[in-house]
Amino acid sequence: MADTDAISIFDLEPDEAEETRLDAEIEAGKFVSNDRVVEWLKSWGTPNELPCPEPEPR
Repeated sequence: MADTDAISIFDLEPDEAEETRLDAEIEAGKFVSNDRVVEWLKSWGTPNELPCPEPEPR
């Protein structure tokens, strides 16, 4: 049976300070590319599971 008290992430108020910080990091080039995230996710549950990707310094 489903938990009716569960809160969706879409019901949470955005953290404006965190959004601003993350936007600044993206603007500075500090992010992980979609390709690297997909590669990491595809490795889950395999013998060669990859570590969580980190932003590469620019």
